Amino acid sequence: MDLLNTLVEKGLRRELPTREEALAVLATSDDDLLDVVAAAGKVRRQWFGRRVKLNYLVNLKSGLCPEDCSYCSQRLGSKAEILKYTWLKPDEASEAAAAGVAGGAKRVCLVASGRGPTDRDVDRVSKTIEAIKEQNEGVEVCACLGLLSDGQAERLREAGADAYNHNLNTSEGTYGDITTTHTYADRVDTVNKAHAAGLSACSGLIAGMGESDEDLVDVVYALRELDPDSVPVNFLIPFEGTPLAKEWNLTPQRALRILAMVRFVCPDVEVRLAGGREVHLRTMQPLALHLVNSIFLGDYLTSEGQAGKADLEMITDAGFEVEGTDTTTLPEHRSGGGCATSVCGDGGTGCSDSAPAAEATPAASAASVPASGAASGARTDLVSVRRRGAGTDLAPNA
Repeated sequence: MDLLNTLVEKGLRRELPTREEALAVLATSDDDLLDVVAAAGKVRRQWFGRRVKLNYLVNLKSGLCPEDCSYCSQRLGSKAEILKYTWLKPDEASEAAAAGVAGGAKRVCLVASGRGPTDRDVDRVSKTIEAIKEQNEGVEVCACLGLLSDGQAERLREAGADAYNHNLNTSEGTYGDITTTHTYADRVDTVNKAHAAGLSACSGLIAGMGESDEDLVDVVYALRELDPDSVPVNFLIPFEGTPLAKEWNLTPQRALRILAMVRFVCPDVEVRLAGGREVHLRTMQPLALHLVNSIFLGDYLTSEGQAGKADLEMITDAGFEVEGTDTTTLPEHRSGGGCATSVCGDGGTGCSDSAPAAEATPAASAASVPASGAASGARTDLVSVRRRGAGTDLAPNA
């Protein structure tokens, strides 16, 4: 297919596809799905080999948020029966983080519900960051606390934070349909504040909220322009008790096409398969590893995820390997260090003078792809509220 050959060539050169090409990826048929995955997989392996970075979420403060984001179970007015608790103490958060690190996580993501942190909140999170860093050598810490005020990103950086996450979530044109208590511009401003403070910016999207193909392309192109180091791709988890509870717009095939489009537009950044993968990709999750180079381990903020052990088995069975803390995730031209050449191979433990050879389409996964046109019904049974881990007395599933 000429389209895919063109996109591979552009991805290997870090060249931006045209909007028409990105839209064409989303419009490909189920019959062409494995070709799309194989093509995007060549770009993924060029920049990241077969490494998979593991990330672990710690929900520092759950529920009771004053913002009205329609997709969120923690939103103002949410009827979702999620865990609700105030700030974890630094030692409690550090203990929760340790479970993820023990499971193989390279990055711990500290998240708190709310519009944005007060200065006192930043002090609290700073102590948590320091505790995690002290107990886990080489582990990265990313903070996700909402909209930042002037000077807060710098304070988090001084405390040892490596990154800051704030997702754009959807296109600028449709943002007002999803949230009214803050603006798209507010989110862009926070990502820019993280950049300016020297933090690695992490910003992504949520697919499946009823958006059009054009909306998806708009937000991914906006992310490319913001130039974050990592782009999490979430698939809406339609929680009962939220305004989007009835939005079941994704099939496994569409989810894979969205991931492929993101990889083509953002070829050399950490593309992270995030919330909703178990609900929407289901048995086709291993195919997504050919498109993304990063996933979350275990549970999410308010929902249960696949068990950490199952995540690790999936990675191994699909022919990938977990990235170690001694490995630089990003290619040298983005990270400013690491290998003497532009391509890291051998799982990041050595360097190659040329790009990894393109591998064949994963035949073992081909049988998982449904026939063209097969629709997937809503799987409400796969949406489970988190009842373990942070904020409870039960062990997490990392």
